Order: sequence, then C-alpha cells, then structure tokens
Amino acid sequence: QVQLVESGGGLVQAGGSLRLSCAASGSIFNIQNMGWYRQAPGKQRELVVIFTSGYSTNYADSVKDRFTISRDNAKNTVYLQMNSLKPEDTAVYYCNADVKPTLWERYHNYWGQGTQVTVSS
Repeated sequence: QVQLVESGGGLVQAGGSLRLSCAASGSIFNIQNMGWYRQAPGKQRELVVIFTSGYSTNYADSVKDRFTISRDNAKNTVYLQMNSLKPEDTAVYYCNADVKPTLWERYHNYWGQGTQVTVSS
C-alpha cells in the first residue's frame, strides 16, 4: 500500500512563507505527476502545481512567481515553497501522485490527507 504524507502547514501572516513537504512511502516502483492541489472552504479542489513529464511543471496562474515545487527522488518527496502568501491562499493543501507499485502493475492515483494553510491579513 502507498501512502502520501504531507507536513509543514500552519498559520502565517500575509507576505510570509511556508514550506510544505509530501513523502510517498510503501510499495513504489515509479511515481509520475506528483504535485499539489488545494481546496478552500466552499470551493472545488484546484491544481496548484505538479511535475509532468520529467522535470516539467504546470503551475496555476495564481501562484506563479510565488510558489516553487521541487523534489528529492531518492526520498520520494516533493516540496512546495510558498512565498509572498496571500489570504486567498488559505486552503487545505493536498499532495497527489500516480504511483506504479511494481513493474507489472499499472499506475494508481493517491491523495494525501491534506495539511491546512491559513494566511491572515
């Protein structure tokens, strides 16, 4: 079984920074499309940023130039550095990935449990 575990959320003032981490564990042969989504109260879950093929990335327009995704392949971990945070960034942030558990299995999609980010004005 595969688990995605997020950490690093919290309360920060507008203009501040936070760094989120997401570590994948369990039976992992390969990971694709690992990244971050968020869901604010009363709104649909939306893409923040993901790695697509290789090291290509896809950022939401609302976070470009403020958020940066990075990864440590040896640790099956992705990070989200969030700078210049705004109150509208307040949401539960979820890690997501397509994981191939073994060479002979297909990819399965997994979600983490989410971590709360609250930005005060």
